[in-house]
Amino acid sequence: MIYIIDSPEHPLDVATAAEGLRSHVASVPVADWADALTPWPAAALRPGEKGFGGRADETLASLAATLDKAPGPHAICGYSLGGLFALYAFVREPRLAACACLSGSVWYEGWVDWLRASAPDCAGRYAYFSVGKKEKRAGLPFRHVEEDLAACAEILRAHGCRVGVTLGPGSHMQHVTERLAAGLAALDVSLA
Repeated sequence: MIYIIDSPEHPLDVATAAEGLRSHVASVPVADWADALTPWPAAALRPGEKGFGGRADETLASLAATLDKAPGPHAICGYSLGGLFALYAFVREPRLAACACLSGSVWYEGWVDWLRASAPDCAGRYAYFSVGKKEKRAGLPFRHVEEDLAACAEILRAHGCRVGVTLGPGSHMQHVTERLAAGLAALDVSLA
């Protein structure tokens, strides 16, 4: 089973991206991304915007309760803040055999240092990362997204994880369905 973190406000084209997969795919809609998917509170990116709520543990607890109801193995996939959450969930929940962090918000304040200190033994597990070549051009804090993603991949490799990394075309909001399809396909192969 592959769980896809999705937004009711800006839904992913899961049906198109999941065509031809052997694995079952379940969309997990999350209403308030800035609160529900961030691992700890952080300031807003721009003045006047709402800050990040840091309630990922609550979202993870809800997801973990569903893992017992479906036969394994399990994987998680997310895009943007959903990708950050997918990676967070993968690190925190050992029943997740694989994750796909697609254009993940690994630039999040303190993320790479947290992952370096918190990554578990990942032997037998798989992580897939992708990012658009132009994403780093979006300015701060996104400017370092490629190097932060590479750091995440290396941290997981050092803990025994098999890791795939793809640098694709476009910026953050381009080629979303293609990135989702590639991530789901990588997870599908990993779970087979």
